[in-house]
Amino acid sequence: MKCTCGGTRDELKHGERRLTTSDYDRPATELAKFLLGKVLVRRKEGGEEMKGIIVETEAYIGGLDKASHSYKGKKTKRNAPMFMKPGTAYVYITYGMYHCFNISSQGEGAAVLLRAIEPIYGINDMRDNKAVNAKVKKKSSFNLKKDHRSLCIREICNGPSKLCMALDIDKKLNTEDLSISTNLWVENNLDVDNKDIINCSRIGLNSIYGEWMTKPLRYYIKDNLYISKKASPVELAQML
Repeated sequence: MKCTCGGTRDELKHGERRLTTSDYDRPATELAKFLLGKVLVRRKEGGEEMKGIIVETEAYIGGLDKASHSYKGKKTKRNAPMFMKPGTAYVYITYGMYHCFNISSQGEGAAVLLRAIEPIYGINDMRDNKAVNAKVKKKSSFNLKKDHRSLCIREICNGPSKLCMALDIDKKLNTEDLSISTNLWVENNLDVDNKDIINCSRIGLNSIYGEWMTKPLRYYIKDNLYISKKASPVELAQML
């Protein structure tokens, strides 16, 4: 059955300027909102590029943030990129097999998790990558169709691990400096107005994180079809 859930944007404000270190040098909560509307670019070894508009992020502010890998300033070999210069890629493995991609921000041990993008270029390459990576991860929870090229565009990158599978982002890109990398970077594109940004609690946290479980540190573009999950009705009502 042909997918009818949407496609790429026909018109974009194509900003050719790559984000610089100074663009990333802002508090995680500000960077999480600033990145919305910008374009994430992944270039493979053969020169092929895949692109998507960043539509959903989460801020992890370090320090007192119990959900942050750097809670109480804890620095390990794993989370070292969170303490590096703003604009450093922090790629880690979750559930023993899936990758998540973060970008370090201003602040000791602070970073922004990229949760979802709206694919705009190299979409079939994303589908191919996702199929290959899902096959490698035999216990994958992603139920890909036999003909993976028919995978609905909304389902390609609507989650942090899905995004990494589709763009082939793994530990090899950990610590990459996005301001100079030839493999992974972010470009200027759309500036999203605050009134068009939904601010709500982060996903996947439980009560062990106390009040941080419900802190409104997730951000997404209002009415965008490519996010991983909408805010709860209660949270949306509180924004009115």
